[in-house]
Parts: sequence; structure tokens; C-alpha cells
Amino acid sequence: MADTQFSLAAFMRLPMQQKLLSIIALSMVAAIAVAGWTWTRTPTFAVLFTNVSERDGGNIIAALQQMNTPFKFSESGGAILVPQQQVHELRMRLASQGLPKGGLVGFELMETQKLGMSQFIEQINFQRALEGELSRSIQSLAAVQGARVHLAMPKQTGFMRDEQKPSASVVLNIHPGRNLDPNQVAGIAHMVASSVPHLPAANVSVIDQSGNLLSSEKSNGRNSGLDASQLKYMQEIEASTVRRIENILAPMVGPGNFRAQVTADIDFSQAEQVAETYKPNSTPEISIRSQQVSESGGGIPAAAGVPGALSNQPPVPATAPLTSPPAPGTPGAPGATTTTVASAANAATGRRDATTNYELDKTIRHVRQPVGAIKRLSVAVVINHRKTVAQDGKASYKPLASKEMAQINDLVKEAMGYNKDRGDSLNVQNSPFATTDSEPVEETPIWKNPTLIGWVLEGLKYLIFAGLAAYLFFGVVKPFLRKLMDSASRMPVITEETAFAAPGAASYDQKVQAARDLARQEPKVVATVIKDWVGGNQPAGKVQ
Repeated sequence: MADTQFSLAAFMRLPMQQKLLSIIALSMVAAIAVAGWTWTRTPTFAVLFTNVSERDGGNIIAALQQMNTPFKFSESGGAILVPQQQVHELRMRLASQGLPKGGLVGFELMETQKLGMSQFIEQINFQRALEGELSRSIQSLAAVQGARVHLAMPKQTGFMRDEQKPSASVVLNIHPGRNLDPNQVAGIAHMVASSVPHLPAANVSVIDQSGNLLSSEKSNGRNSGLDASQLKYMQEIEASTVRRIENILAPMVGPGNFRAQVTADIDFSQAEQVAETYKPNSTPEISIRSQQVSESGGGIPAAAGVPGALSNQPPVPATAPLTSPPAPGTPGAPGATTTTVASAANAATGRRDATTNYELDKTIRHVRQPVGAIKRLSVAVVINHRKTVAQDGKASYKPLASKEMAQINDLVKEAMGYNKDRGDSLNVQNSPFATTDSEPVEETPIWKNPTLIGWVLEGLKYLIFAGLAAYLFFGVVKPFLRKLMDSASRMPVITEETAFAAPGAASYDQKVQAARDLARQEPKVVATVIKDWVGGNQPAGKVQ
């Protein structure tokens, strides 16, 4: 208590300029301390929600204000920021309130139908609800951040000729750093097509937030006309062939001492072949399908002429050749008509016609060519020269022998499934590889580690405040207080009792000089003492 009163009295005895400087210094110290404390207590903000609609944004802000949670907006205004420690908690609490709603309207729109609504409005509401439900389904994909679906559903007509097919377009907002493969894009298109009657998947267009068309029917492969699945199949054929070649060459020449490239020509055409072939019967005795014999004429005339002559002998009846099939176009061939006419002597008496049909061996083949057959393989292999190290430690490279190259060529042919009939080609070369001194990969310095940088910045904030506070205390406040105390200790204290000391305590000249110095330095203090004397009506000669 005494020290406080002494310090206060000493402060009151300072000149006005020193008093003002003291007050300003203490105010600056207090302001810096408050600012530093506020800075260190300011939380780190993180993103709560981004790209929310205006309605959802207003509802979220109102909910945060009710929770007394600090928030702010990002510089672009597209995100709501809250303290990082409360992000997950606030998301769950807002989700329990149904926020954000996302601005999508689904089939719940059909629950608010009003009485007397026209059929046109009902159709529009149904289309809006269907678009909202499809958008929600697409947004459930991990790589999709947002989605919008637009349906173009033409009016139904009773004429088949004038009927128009519906179409749809899908706009996707994909998460940064992610993408959709062609199968996922095709799945989205088929899902939309399956949800709308009479909508073919080819009429569904899918684009991303950058305007890139994702649902193109053809892929930008090196072969025109190949879709994504066909291109993938061709690449798998080439990769599998390269792996087989690598597996067989690695033990022989060592990993990294060869390179192999394969180009596959794949036939993706769909072809069907029907063939019908005929061939002669193997057993003609049992191959008669039908036989017809027709005879006409009168009686046999009496024999005439020289007895025993050939002219008196009756004609021999015609018989079918069953032992061997006759040539086509000759009598007795299948479908041919055999006509037997009597001899000149009996021409007027009779006629005999015979028709014989034989069975034929018929083969019908129905062949469907497989899709994705390999039409041709082109393989190129380059092998490095063999490395040899001399006794002095110097390395040299020598080409492989002709016998080794021939052996490698045969092994590669077997590994690739070489087929000369389909036009496969193989080229194996022995050439030295270019030697490049690979520079070691530099590891990321510890001072460039993002996690460490975050910790350092967080600790630097408190360190700066502590250092500034220490500097102000030890460099400004403490020296100023020490100077103030020294000035107060050197200054004489004037009271009523000690205004004039007793005779003999000091010389008269010293007392006068001290009074003058005091009046010069502290005129107010002297005036206060004199006022006390005058107010007390005490004679100067009786001062104690």
C-alpha cells in the first residue's frame, strides 16, 4: 500500500510531458495486448457448405445465428465458413433440420396438388418431379457434386408417322480431381432412358461443368469407328501379348534390357455364312429315290428273215445302271429320261420310257464368325547389347550372337502366337540403349511439408504475440518505470513538516536553493503547500 501511494505521488510529481508520454505508452501496451489476445483467440474457419441456393443460404444463416455460432462468407461469396472444430457437428445439426435442401423438387411436389389444376399444369409438375428425382439419383454418385436433368417430352399423337422420340440432357458438376469413365457415363444415360417412356439412350446427352460432351458414341481412339469397349478390348490384347513377351525375355536378357511393342488388328465385324454342298452317294445301290417306267406299243410281229440272224432276235429291255452313277446329262442320270426304242424292224410295235431319280448327299453349314477375332499381330522387340565388366572395372557392351538372336526370335514367335497365314509380322533388333545418368529424385525438404508449415504458422502466431509482449515489457515499460522511480527518488519530498528544516540542519543558502529548485520544477506542489499554510492560518515562524 505504501509502495502504491509512493508510486502515485511520484507520478503526480512528474512534469506534464512525462505524464502524457506515460499514459500513451501504457495505452499502447494495453491496446497491443488486447489485439494480440483477440488474434490468438480468433478461430480457424473452414468451409461448411458451398454453392448453396439463396433460399438454403438464408435458412442456414438463420440457423447459425440461433445457435450463436460465428460464421463468415468466402471472398467469392460462394461458401459459408464456420469454426473448423465445429464443422462436422454443425453439418449434422443442420441435416437434422433438413438443410440444405439442395433446391431440388422431387415427387413431393405431387403431394401439394390443388383442386381444379389443369392437365397441362399436372404434366409440368410431373416432369419437374421426375427431373428432380433423376438429379438426386445422379448426385448420389461419389464423383458427382451436383446434377441437373432437362427432359424434352413431346406431345403424344395418334399418328405413328408423326410421333417424335423424347430426349434428355444431363449437366454434371464433378468434384475437382475426379472424373467419370465411359461406363459410368453410359450408366447415367441408360438410367435416364429407363426412367422416361420411349426414350432411347442415344437421345441422352451428358456434359460436365466445363461443357465437355461425355456421352459421345465414339471414342477418340486411334481406329475410327471403335467405341470405348472395343478400344479397351484391343488394348487388353496388346498388353497381354507384351506381358507374355516380357515374361519370357526377362530371365534371358534381364529386366530393363529390352522393349516390346504390339499392335493388334482386331476384326469386330459380325458375319454369318450359310453353305449348302452336294456330293455323290457312297452307296448308289440304295440311293434310288424314285423310278418310273412307261411302255407303249402293239403286239410283237412274227419273226422274219434269215433264221439265226441278229435281226430276228427281240430287243433287250433297258435296265437302270445301279452299280455306278452315270455322268450328268447321260441316260440314266438323276432326273434323266431313258427312252428305249425298238429296232428298226420293231419300231412300229412298241416304246418304253424309264425315269430314275437318285438321292444326293447334301450338307448345309451355318457358320457365325466370332466378334473380336485377331486379324493380324505386329510385334517389334529391341534388345540391348550385353554388358560385360572387365577386371579393371570398366564396363563394355557387346551385341548378342546370331544364334542367341535366332533363339530369341523363335521364343517371341511362340509367346505371341505367330501365325503366318493371317499375316503376322515380327521384328527383333539388337541395338545399344542410350545411357542417361538418372538424377536422384530429391525428397521434399522438411520445411516444404504442408503439415509442418501449418503447425509453424499456428505456433508463430502465438510466438509473435509473446515476443511483442516481452519486448514492450522489458524494452519499454520496465526501463520507463525504472527511470520514473529514479527521478522520484532524487526529488525531495516537501510537506508542511519538512518545508523548513530546523536550525542547524542545513545552511540557509542550501535551503533557499532547494526551495527555488522545487518552485521551478514543481510550481503546483509549492502552490499547494502555500495554500495549505494559508488555509490553516498557522504562522510561518511556528512551523513544526
